[in-house]
Amino acid sequence: MSLLPSPSWVDHLKTTKWLGASSLVCVTACLFVTQALAQSLPADLEKAWRATRLPESSVSLVVQEIDGPRLVSINASQPRNPASVMKMVTTWTALAGLGPEYTWRTTFFAKGGGQVDAQGSLAGPLYLKAGGDPLLTVEDLWGLLRGLRQRGIKNLTEVVVDRSRFGRVAINPGEFDGAADRPYNASPDAMMVGLGAVRLLFQPDRQASKWIPIVDPPLPGVRINGDIKWSNVACPGSPSIATQVAPSGRDIVINVSGTAAGSCGEFSVYRLALSQPEYFSGLFQMLWKELGGTLGKGIREGKVAAGVEPVVWHESASLANVIRQINKQSNNVMARTLFLTLGAERMGAGATPQTGASAALAVLNSQKVDTRGWVLDNGAGLSREGRVTADGLAGMLDAAWHSPLMPEFVSSLAISGVDGTVRRRLRDDETKGMAHLKTGTLRDVRALAGYVLGASGKRYILVSIVNDDRSVSVRAFDDALVAWLAAR
Repeated sequence: MSLLPSPSWVDHLKTTKWLGASSLVCVTACLFVTQALAQSLPADLEKAWRATRLPESSVSLVVQEIDGPRLVSINASQPRNPASVMKMVTTWTALAGLGPEYTWRTTFFAKGGGQVDAQGSLAGPLYLKAGGDPLLTVEDLWGLLRGLRQRGIKNLTEVVVDRSRFGRVAINPGEFDGAADRPYNASPDAMMVGLGAVRLLFQPDRQASKWIPIVDPPLPGVRINGDIKWSNVACPGSPSIATQVAPSGRDIVINVSGTAAGSCGEFSVYRLALSQPEYFSGLFQMLWKELGGTLGKGIREGKVAAGVEPVVWHESASLANVIRQINKQSNNVMARTLFLTLGAERMGAGATPQTGASAALAVLNSQKVDTRGWVLDNGAGLSREGRVTADGLAGMLDAAWHSPLMPEFVSSLAISGVDGTVRRRLRDDETKGMAHLKTGTLRDVRALAGYVLGASGKRYILVSIVNDDRSVSVRAFDDALVAWLAAR
C-alpha cells in the first residue's frame, strides 16, 4: 500500500486556511512520505533515507536475500526509467539467448575467393558482409585489409558494404540531449569501427609552452581548429576542454578551446565527427592507401552478390567478454548493437530496436520474469521512455543467479570500489569488492542494481530506482544500503 496521502486529502488541505501557500503543502507532504518510508526501513538506514528528502512516490526499492526472505519492498511494481541499468537487461538476455561463446564475424567476399590478374587487380567488386560486431577496432580492420594484401589483392574497382543484418537503425546523435559530438550518443551500425569516434590527442611542447593537436585516426577532411591554452599550474586533474564539430566546405572542422596544465602531460578526448558510414569509408580508404592498395569507384552500400566466396574474415571476442565492456564501462552504442544482434539472431535479418525488444522479452518470459509495464526501446537506457519495475528486475537477477551462466553475467558487472562505474564509490574496507553492480544516471534518474555479498556469506539482490528532479540526493542512501547489506 502506498504511504502517500490520498488526492482528496491533499485537495482538502489546499482549500483550507491551515496553510498560507501551496508550496507549504508540497513541503509538508514531501516530509510526511519521507518520514513514512524511513519508518518502514531498518533503523540503520532511516537516517540516510531522511537525508535525501525525497518522497516515497519517487523510489522503487527491492532488497532480496537470495533463496531467502525479501527484506525491503517499496513501490516494487511501479514502472520506472532505469537509465543505464537497462544494460543489465540487454546483456543478460543476450547472454541467455545467444550463449557466452557467441561471436560476430566480419567477412570480405569476392568472385572466386579473390582472383586477381598479374597486376593484383581484383576481378569484380569486393564485398564486405557487416556482422554487427560491437567492438571491431581500427586494428581489426587493418588486419583484415592486410589479409587482402597478403593474398595478392592490390587494385579494387569498388567496395560494396552489406549492412542488411540490421535494418534502418541510424539515429541522430544530437536527438537525445543536443550533444551530437559526444561518443555516448553514437549511432549503432552493422559496420561500426572503433565505436565511430575520433581521438583528439594533445601532446605537450614544453619548450614552446603549447599544445600540439593530432586527429587519430587521421581521416581525410577532418581537422582541428582553435587553440588549447597552456597553464603552468600543478595538474588539477583531467583537462576539460570545449569542442564544437562543424562542416566547412568539404571538410569537418573540430573547433577546440580551453586551458590545460602542462604538468598533466599528454591527454585525449573522443568525439563524433562523422556518421558511422562516413567514418568507415574514410578509415577504409586511408588504411587501404597506407597498405599500398588502390580503389577506383569508391565505396557504396549494397548486398553481397550470389556466387562469391569468402576471402578473409575477422572473428570477434566472445559475447561473455563483450558484455564486460558494456556493463563495467556502461557503453551505450555497444549495448544498442548487442540489442540489435539479439533481434537479428532470434527474429531474423533487418533487425530493429522493436525486434530486439521482442527477442529480449521472449527470453525473459521463458524464464518467468514478470515484465508487466516494461518498455524496452533501445537496450542502452539512454532514453526517456524506457521502463522496468524493481520487482521484475529483481526477478531477472534471481533467474540469472540460478542459471549456469551466472558467473559470466556477474563478472560483467562493476565491482564496488574496484573498477567500472563504481571504482570511486564504496571504497571502505567493509564494502570494497563486496558488490557487483550496475549504475544508471540520467537527468532526474538515479538507479543501482546488482548483487551484494554479506559478511555472513549470504548474497543479496539489490534494486534501487529513483525518478525525481532531485534524484542525485539518493546516492548516499544507496551507498548506505550496500554497506548495510555487506555488514549482514
